[in-house]
Amino acid sequence: MDRQQEFVLRTLEERDIRFVRLWFTDVLGYLKSVAIAPAELEGAFAEGIGFDGSAIEGFARVYESDMVAKPDPGTFQVLPWETPDGNHYSARMFCDITMPDGSPSWADPRHVLRRALSRAGEAGFTCYVHPEIEFYLLKDLPSDGRPPVAADSGGYFDQSSHDTAPHFRRNAIETLESMGISVEFSHHEGAPGQQEIDLRYADALTMADNIMTFRYVVKEVAMTQGVRASFMPKPFTEHPGSAMHTHFSLFEGDRNAFHDPSDPYELSETGKAFVAGVLRHAREITAVTNQWVNSYKRLVIGGEAPTTVCWGHANRSALVRVPMYSPGKASSRRVEIRSLDSACNPYLAFAAILGAGLTGVQKGYELPEPAGDDVWSLTEIERRAMGYETLPQNLTEALSVMDHSELVAEILGEHVFDFFLRNKRSEWDAYRRNVTPYELATYLPVL
Repeated sequence: MDRQQEFVLRTLEERDIRFVRLWFTDVLGYLKSVAIAPAELEGAFAEGIGFDGSAIEGFARVYESDMVAKPDPGTFQVLPWETPDGNHYSARMFCDITMPDGSPSWADPRHVLRRALSRAGEAGFTCYVHPEIEFYLLKDLPSDGRPPVAADSGGYFDQSSHDTAPHFRRNAIETLESMGISVEFSHHEGAPGQQEIDLRYADALTMADNIMTFRYVVKEVAMTQGVRASFMPKPFTEHPGSAMHTHFSLFEGDRNAFHDPSDPYELSETGKAFVAGVLRHAREITAVTNQWVNSYKRLVIGGEAPTTVCWGHANRSALVRVPMYSPGKASSRRVEIRSLDSACNPYLAFAAILGAGLTGVQKGYELPEPAGDDVWSLTEIERRAMGYETLPQNLTEALSVMDHSELVAEILGEHVFDFFLRNKRSEWDAYRRNVTPYELATYLPVL
C-alpha cells in the first residue's frame, strides 16, 4: 500500500467518515457514483469495485459487461456535506475504469485523456489548462418545455445584491476551496442569471476532474439557496449561451514552451504550431467540444461565440485568441480556445484539443495570419474570400466531419469514437423529428 492510500485510510478514521463515494464519468460526460463503507476501501484499492459496464452509456456490450472501478487515492477529498444526522461527512475519489484483467478500459474518458497526455509527455510536454466556466442560475428547471426564468436581473460585472441567492458565488467558492479546487475569480456574466467562475490553472487531468466536481458542487450549492444551476449551452433564445473558454499551455519542465519574448505576440514556434493544429482540425473536433444539439444554438453569429476558424489577439470573435493580460511574463503565455461550452465532456474535449495541437507541433503546421477584423461582421462570401472556414452549423454537420477524421478516431480510440457517433446521431434524429414551439407558432396559423 502506498503512502497516499495510507493517508486516505487514516483520514477516514480520524474524520469519522461514514461513506466513500467513488466517482467516474461515462462517455457522454455524466457523473456516476457508487458509495462504499470505509471498511471496504482497502480492498477497493487492491482489487477495485466490480460493476456492470453494459448499464453505463458507452462502456461495454452485454457480453463483455464485467468492469472494475479502481479509486485514484490522489483525488481524495472530503465532501462538504454533512450526513442526515449532522455529525458525519462523506468523501469522494475519482476512479480509473479497467477490465477484469487490470488493463485499462478503452471506453473510460479518463483513460482517453491519459493517452493524450502520455503522447504529450513523450514529446517532453506537460499540459496545463485554465477554464472560464459560465452557467445560469434559474428559479427552477421546467421539465415540460416551458422557458426557464432567470434567478436575477443582473448584468456584466454587476455588484448589486439580488434577493434570489445573494451569496451564491461566495458559498460556491468557499465550498470549492474546501475541496482543494482553487478559484481565480468570479463575477456575474452579461445575461440575467448568468454567472462565471474561473478555476486556477492545473494539469489537464486534474482540471477535468475539477470540472466534474465543479458542476456537482455548483448544483448542490444552488439548491441550498432555493435556485437551480444549469450548464445547458443555450437555455435562452434572447441571451448569450454559456461558454467554457479554456486556456492551454505546454511546459517543458519549468519552461513555458509557448513563450518567446522576441515575437510580437510573445508566442513561440511551438505555440504557433499548436494553434495551427487546433485551427486545421477545428471542424473535426467540434462534435466533441460542442456535443449537444443545443450547443449549436450558441455557435451563431451575434451570439458572442466563435463561428469562424481563425485566430487573433484582441479579437474575441476568433476561435483561438492569444491573450496579452501580462506582457513579458513567460509563465502566463497561453492560448485561449473559445468554442467549448460548459456542458462538454472535459476529458474528451481536452484530449481532442491537445491531440490537434500536438499534431500541429509534431508536423510543423504553419500558422496563418491573424484575423484583424471582427469576423462576426463579415458575410459568408467575405469569409470564404478571405480563406476562413466556418465551424459546423449543427450537430449532424459536426458528426459528418468527425466521422471522416482519422485524427479524432485515433485520439478517442475506436470504441469511444464509434459509440459517440452512434449516440449523437440518435440524439440528432430524435431532435429533428420533434415539432418545436417555434414551428407551431410560425406555421400553424398560416399554413
